[in-house]
Amino acid sequence: MSFKDHFKNMINRGDKTPPPLKSAELSSVESEVDEITTSLERERQAQQGMGKFLKHPLKVLTEKPVNILILSLPLALIVLIGGFVMMVTSNGIQVLFTSTVIDDFVIFAILIAVVPVAVLDFSEQWRVKNLENSLPNFFRDLAGMNDSGMTLPNAVHIVAGAEYSTLTPHIRKLDNDMSWGAGFVEAMYRFGKELGTPLADRSVDLIAKASKAGGDISEVLRAAAKDTFEVVNLAQERSNNMLIYVIIVLVSFAVFLFVIAILVSTFLTTMATAGASATSAGARGFMGQIDLFLYKRLFSHAAMLQGIFSGLVAGQMGEGRVLAGLKYSAIMLLIAWITFRFFI
Repeated sequence: MSFKDHFKNMINRGDKTPPPLKSAELSSVESEVDEITTSLERERQAQQGMGKFLKHPLKVLTEKPVNILILSLPLALIVLIGGFVMMVTSNGIQVLFTSTVIDDFVIFAILIAVVPVAVLDFSEQWRVKNLENSLPNFFRDLAGMNDSGMTLPNAVHIVAGAEYSTLTPHIRKLDNDMSWGAGFVEAMYRFGKELGTPLADRSVDLIAKASKAGGDISEVLRAAAKDTFEVVNLAQERSNNMLIYVIIVLVSFAVFLFVIAILVSTFLTTMATAGASATSAGARGFMGQIDLFLYKRLFSHAAMLQGIFSGLVAGQMGEGRVLAGLKYSAIMLLIAWITFRFFI
């Protein structure tokens, strides 16, 4: 007799206390409990760490922008090491000093590592921005429906038919949860967890706690709408105020690149030509030969480093996050590389 059958018989007999189990039945119960415990432990391991990655690799890689480094960083190292070995094998170790091809492999490796993170971070911030911009309208409409005499499930159902940009699917899922019997507080907590933004967590926590305390839910929804609107408005105002500094960083990089281009194409080229002519004419003390290739390579390295770190500064100043600057870094690094490989 299984554990389930044992208690089914107990319920059918109307017993308030279970009869004592026999040793065989006790062993069966213990084995069932062990099996359930093992299944739960296996499921728990599958929901975190390497088990989660093996079960849902794409979900883990895109869950957070930095998670994509699990894939992009090894690819970048493969490109870098493979290019280094190929060039040294074909041309010898001197190729590191006589050719810029190895520099190209370094740039490609950096872009392979950085671009996926920058794209995912930009996409995530765009999603968060659209969600948070729609939250004040959602809370305000929900409060208005509730004031008109509707219950909260009915109000959510009516509001779910409206359009709230990227927030709309989440509102419809909230409506489905409540239509299946979930309480308002429980459904709101699921709603906030699914949105996954700090502002949504804060607003949902405020609404849920006020609802548990038995306050006027309409007033709480209005307060949440006002709070989210002010936070979104302040973030937008900060972004607008800091935009000029981001532009200054980008323009500074462009000026730096332009000055180097002029310096290399006019002054250094003229000096190298004059030095070569003087040396060939026997005027040894007049001017030594200028290694134009070396100077171009040094300036290209300087421009690329300038692009990378200027981009990080622009991200910190414009959005308050260094990670947000990776998109600027990737763009400026690519511009610097193209400029020196094809125009200088």
